Amino acid sequence: MRFRRYFTNLVFYISIFTISALASGEDNLITMSTTTSTENSGLLDVLLPAFTADTGIKVKVIAKGTGAAVKDGMDGNVDVIFVHARELEDRFVAEKYGAYRLDVMHNDFIILGPANDPAAVRGIKEASFALKKVAEKGAVFISRGDDSGTHIKEQEIWNASGVKMKSKMMEIVSNGKKKNISYTYPEGNGEWYYSIGQGMGKTLTYAEEKQAYTLTDRGTYLKYKYGRAEGLDLEIMVEGDPDLFNPYGIIPVNPEKYPHLKFKQADIFAKWLVSEKGQKIIADYKIEGREAFFPDVIGPK
Repeated sequence: MRFRRYFTNLVFYISIFTISALASGEDNLITMSTTTSTENSGLLDVLLPAFTADTGIKVKVIAKGTGAAVKDGMDGNVDVIFVHARELEDRFVAEKYGAYRLDVMHNDFIILGPANDPAAVRGIKEASFALKKVAEKGAVFISRGDDSGTHIKEQEIWNASGVKMKSKMMEIVSNGKKKNISYTYPEGNGEWYYSIGQGMGKTLTYAEEKQAYTLTDRGTYLKYKYGRAEGLDLEIMVEGDPDLFNPYGIIPVNPEKYPHLKFKQADIFAKWLVSEKGQKIIADYKIEGREAFFPDVIGPK
């Protein structure tokens, strides 16, 4: 681990010096498409200013569902993606859209619900069994329904629950553009299960209004529960299931496919995130004393 950290930092600092070799008139602004959870959690508000201070490179953030973020990279619309749906990420790199992928950090997904817990799922350790009980009770469940990493994970859990599933095409609006996605959902859509096609923050707000169950990443939950004056009137019902593990990866878009993109700057950004400094900022980021993300390179403090 010590050698890996040394090597990572060496590569990073060598990369930093290469920025001076870039044409002086080139705009040091890269565009990153990322999941709403990294933005909603507040993490980017501390990460990006530190990166810019170190390198002079600014990062324009486009926050959306992971599926849409990956599509941005496939279309060559952004320089780098920072997302959390490992299967999509691996395919993105395997198909040569991404130059490489680096593990950056992880947290976990949790199932939230109202304090009165009408489906009696509080404390259940198996997420799929908890969702089965939600379905059997017909308790209200709010889904992001936006092809995000969270939505993809939710569908995985429903598919493992034994609940009868259906599939359909759905039109969503992402960044002002309409797109069709195919997704699965339990029977009861529109009766007790509601797919709203929104980001995590709006989904949490709607679930609170309806006193409903929902799946969220822990970082966004902490921000909405403890990082705002109004708090969040939902409680953790299910956590700790290995199936709820939530890794994040950074992927610069492949310059061989899109030579117009700013790969050198994106490469510096990716390697800065896994440098000792970038990883320490992630490790030190807390919401009311609670860790929102855990770095994958430097290990536990």
